[in-house]
Amino acid sequence: MKVYPENAFIQLEFDKVKTLLDQHCSTSFAKHRVGRLRLHTKLEHLLMELRQAYEYKLIIEQALYFPSEHAGDLSKEIKLLSITGSMLTGEQWLDIRKLLTVTENIFRWFNNERRLAFPNMALVIKDAYYEKLIAQMIDEVLDENGQVKDSASQDLARIRQSLYRKRQELRRTFEKVVAKLSKAGYTADISESFSNGRRVIAILSEYKRQIKGVFHGESDSRRTTFMEPEETTELNNQVYELENDELKEVQKILRALTSSLSVYAPLLESYYRIIGLFDFIRAKAMLAIDMQASLPVVIDKTQMRLIDAYHPLLLLYNKKSQKRTIPVNLSFDDKNRILIISGPNAGGKTVTMKTVGLLQIMLQSGLLVPVHPDSQMGIFKQLFIHMGDTQSIEFELSTYSSHLLHMKHFIENANGRTLFFIDELGGGSDPNLGGAFAEVILEQLAKIHAIGIVTTHYLNLKIMAGKTVGIFNGAMAFDERRLQPLYQLLVGKPGSSYTFSIAERIGLPPALIERARSLVDENQFKLDQLLNSTEQGLQELEKEKRQLHKLMRENDKLKADMQRVLNKETHKQQVELLKHQNQISEEKVKYLKDTERKLRQLMISWRKAEQKDAVIKEFAAILFPKNEKVVTGKMARKIKSNFDELDTPIEVGMQVKSKKNHQVGEVIEIRGKRAVVKIGVLPMQVDLSDLVAVKAKPKEDENKKEKER
Repeated sequence: MKVYPENAFIQLEFDKVKTLLDQHCSTSFAKHRVGRLRLHTKLEHLLMELRQAYEYKLIIEQALYFPSEHAGDLSKEIKLLSITGSMLTGEQWLDIRKLLTVTENIFRWFNNERRLAFPNMALVIKDAYYEKLIAQMIDEVLDENGQVKDSASQDLARIRQSLYRKRQELRRTFEKVVAKLSKAGYTADISESFSNGRRVIAILSEYKRQIKGVFHGESDSRRTTFMEPEETTELNNQVYELENDELKEVQKILRALTSSLSVYAPLLESYYRIIGLFDFIRAKAMLAIDMQASLPVVIDKTQMRLIDAYHPLLLLYNKKSQKRTIPVNLSFDDKNRILIISGPNAGGKTVTMKTVGLLQIMLQSGLLVPVHPDSQMGIFKQLFIHMGDTQSIEFELSTYSSHLLHMKHFIENANGRTLFFIDELGGGSDPNLGGAFAEVILEQLAKIHAIGIVTTHYLNLKIMAGKTVGIFNGAMAFDERRLQPLYQLLVGKPGSSYTFSIAERIGLPPALIERARSLVDENQFKLDQLLNSTEQGLQELEKEKRQLHKLMRENDKLKADMQRVLNKETHKQQVELLKHQNQISEEKVKYLKDTERKLRQLMISWRKAEQKDAVIKEFAAILFPKNEKVVTGKMARKIKSNFDELDTPIEVGMQVKSKKNHQVGEVIEIRGKRAVVKIGVLPMQVDLSDLVAVKAKPKEDENKKEKER
């Protein structure tokens, strides 16, 4: 992306965003990427970087593990590895071993399932592979502390074995000499020490000539002399030679290891780059979480539809201060390309303009932005900015001259893929003349289809926006009652500067205010008043609109609650209906089972009975019941008139009445909780709980009843 002027990023405070991003980086590779952050104009590459940051953000938010460890800055070690004849130390190989471990963990993390879940992050290792042989070769030579193993070569094993024996012999000999001299009273308080890697005895200086050996020096007070006993001199020499042999063999082994693995230097460099890239992506994800950023819809057009867009730095500052941040809602398309923002000073015009510019830069540098995910952002190839006082003492330019030079660059270089921002267009000159030039500049920028935002107080520009194709008005909301800016952009109408309102509120003498009003053109004053009242009316309308939306949301909630209640009640009724149907079905099954049982008993009676007619009647009564309830009612009344119920236990031989069908029979057998009752010629098994003992009433009572009837 082409940017004008050179300090445009500083004016939009993108350098502060990069500083915050750098603080989340752990590796020098990632920090280097932040320093060289470039703006992309190709949709494919831009989408890949944005989606990588978005996928890592999902990993963090879902508390998933990702191997994000790093192995420090290994660029020098990897470069040294590729030089012929070089040698890496054990500590350097230990760092490379850590690099291999982290790389292996990354490759293992991206299994088939995760490659599908996080496809854009998987692109980082798409063309790479993990070589196990490198780690195996290092592990064969070095231990976990970076020391060369005894098994690295036969010569090293032999040297270290000889060195161990000589050191043990030297220790025993030295201890004998120290014990002998200590017993003689020749040693100082500290009986032994080291000098140039050789063991020496601390002797009182007055006895130094009585001891044979090599003189190594004296203490600062010269009261103590350090001597190497004659008995250990030769052993020390042998140990020293073996240590040199060991060092040479270790260096030989390390040099051979370096030479063997030098062919893998490019592969190790790719591993270092992979870890650095994931650290860079992680930093972008962390910054996105801090800024409550998301991934908008990105299109390869010069269009923009911002929904709930926040200035990221202002959002972070207000979050710390526990203040509310007002979002920006704004759209640019083929019909609306240039927005003219008017309104009072300190009302948020410049902040709104910087919000749009900074978000566009962040997006095209591959950073997620604090907007609603449904927002739509395009891709621009040029970004032009003109903000603040740009007078130049060096070139003897006034503020307005410098302003016109910037506008000249805008007109000569802007095109349909340009996004521009101009603060106080036409400022620094006579309002009428400056306003005329401002109209001409805007007309030209509109003709070449550039997209941008302009802030102004000029009345003619507000009028121009209402009648020029591609240019539209916007105003920063202002509370005239409390004399406070609301920092909210209202698109579609120009705004008032509230010049006289502010003067009245701060207490300027009324006479001065009236005098100022008389000096202003009457039509211009009336227009400013009209803008003032229109803006306040729109604010009231917006407030009522929000209240209406709130009531509509509450109504929708009540409607949803009512629907849930109705659904619950309908479900309850369906359950009751099913219960009732099940109950009827159970009664039918019970009736059928009872009928089957009766028929089986009748079949038995049919075979035994001599008078078949009575049995046939009972068959007919069971198979073809007519007016069962009426018959049952009549039978109940007849049985009640002929029999009295007894409150006594049921026994064999007693007459009993069935509670269900009101038939009377004789108990011929009791089987547990059931009784065999002979009703007519048919014996039946009936539950004792369904029977009651009865006794026939005297016939006299029956005759009386007949007479009474």
